Amino acid sequence: MAPPTAQTTENRRYWGRIGGLRAHALHGPDVMLSAARQGFRDRFTKLVDPEGLLDPVEREVRTDRLQRAHMLELAAKSATARRRGAPDKKIPPASVSPGGIVAEGHGNGHPPIR
Repeated sequence: MAPPTAQTTENRRYWGRIGGLRAHALHGPDVMLSAARQGFRDRFTKLVDPEGLLDPVEREVRTDRLQRAHMLELAAKSATARRRGAPDKKIPPASVSPGGIVAEGHGNGHPPIR
């Protein structure tokens, strides 16, 4: 028999969601995501100017352009996959009731709203 303090995977997942929601509610998205956003941006900056030799203004302009190009590439790949149909990766369409409640088959991995 497991010790009384042992948690099941489902229990940890449940409390993890509660903690995540509470942290985002108390601190807001700017605080919670600023490090991730900065890391994402730094990735493009390092590709544009790996040795840090460019003027800071020029570095920012080039970083913006590279990041925009990356997003456009992702959008093009997504559109191609949607056009192809990708039957093995399709998410069932959402069923919305007249009251706006999402029913079974919404495809986001969470149980339906009751």
